[in-house]
Amino acid sequence: MAMSDGEIVLKIDSVDKSYSGRQILSCVSADVYRGQIVALVGPSGCGKSTLLRMVTGTETPDKGNVLLSDGMGGYNSIVKPDRDRGIVYQRYSLYPFMTAQENVAAGLLFDTTNLWKRAFIRRAFKKQYNDYLDRAAIMLDEFGLSAARHLYPSQMSGGMQQRVAIAQALIMEPKILLLDEPFGALDEATREDMQRTLLNLYEKNVKALQRNQPPPYTILIITHEINEAIYVSDRIFGLSQHWDWEDAGFTKSPGARIIYDKAAPTYHASDTRNYEVFADQKNAILSKVFDPEYTQKWEDDIKQA
Repeated sequence: MAMSDGEIVLKIDSVDKSYSGRQILSCVSADVYRGQIVALVGPSGCGKSTLLRMVTGTETPDKGNVLLSDGMGGYNSIVKPDRDRGIVYQRYSLYPFMTAQENVAAGLLFDTTNLWKRAFIRRAFKKQYNDYLDRAAIMLDEFGLSAARHLYPSQMSGGMQQRVAIAQALIMEPKILLLDEPFGALDEATREDMQRTLLNLYEKNVKALQRNQPPPYTILIITHEINEAIYVSDRIFGLSQHWDWEDAGFTKSPGARIIYDKAAPTYHASDTRNYEVFADQKNAILSKVFDPEYTQKWEDDIKQA
């Protein structure tokens, strides 16, 4: 069974958004299936971060809906942040006074206890917290960080910190993990190592499907690096303000919409990347998504993965 044969986790349905009279997004629609790693690319200022904020729930659309699966065949509108969506940003969101293990356990801690319980019911709380630390240790082991569990962020490299941040998000078992330019601040070698981390998660999805189990990781990653988008994802959305809006009857740009939706080749973490294989898709994305002179009707470049 392919990833696209299963549950739709995220539905973006005809979303419009404007700020101070300027239209940013126009009738944006897309579905993300459980187990997919979807990369979102587009020109600077096209609204990628705006769309991501609507998925996190810190913004709401002017029109349309952003919906998340309830796991039982229905969907709920996203209206606020919640633990069912994990988020990792370019800058590491770790607590500097906590070790790697404590950082990963922090979400579980804050989600299930309050300050009063943590401060005054120490004996009952200690067992619960130790359970969280055990779960955090297992998660760190999966990310190759077992030797770093007692290190503080200041003692870790940038790549280690970002793996801890991803583990911190995934231990909450979100329905979808959102990555906002997560590797942009890393050097090239560390960035490639982090890309292989995502490929390892995808391989776990594939193995789960082979066991007739639901794939555990659904990811939406925003990146400005097209080679990275092709390499780490199995599907690419191109969000762009460069489409044939005049032919559609608009007198001025109504904003960006998804004008490119194609499958990407899938790789194993151990594969040697071949940029020549990327070339055709990269050139297509550059022309159809980034080139303001591109005039082909936008519907022609939409193909559900």
